[in-house]
Amino acid sequence: MGADGTAALVRTTDEITIRAPRERVFALARDVERWPFLLAHYRWVRVLSRESQTPRQIVEMAAWRPFGPLRYPAWWVSEMTVDEGASEIRYHHIAGITRGMEVTWHVAPAADHVDVSIEHTWSGPAWPLVGTIAADCVIGPVFVHGIAGRTLAGIRRHAERGA
Repeated sequence: MGADGTAALVRTTDEITIRAPRERVFALARDVERWPFLLAHYRWVRVLSRESQTPRQIVEMAAWRPFGPLRYPAWWVSEMTVDEGASEIRYHHIAGITRGMEVTWHVAPAADHVDVSIEHTWSGPAWPLVGTIAADCVIGPVFVHGIAGRTLAGIRRHAERGA
């Protein structure tokens, strides 16, 4: 189900195994302000507001999606909530082309590694005629998957070397 109550058009899941302690992996995943320094495809991350009594903040994020030698900019604003006990980080996109998208990071410890997944669910942009096609054929599989896969690979690289 999408954020607006309609059937989700885009559902992507990216997964990775990381051989590092869960605490290190979770710390890297939640510290989004450091991502532009750790992950080359992130242009910037800005915390727009932070609630001192809750694990909620509003973050503006921007990343590059490479296409061979070319790069396409992506930008969005999310309400970010961290649930340390459940080992989850959730985002609800509130601005940008992906407004309404729901994102959940799951960080699951196993015997000698951590399994990390990022699930995106979205009912697509409100574009007449082409919204479904854009979401299903381009935004989800090309942009969302492309950025999420690079993010997970970068988190793994830094976690496994002890960053």
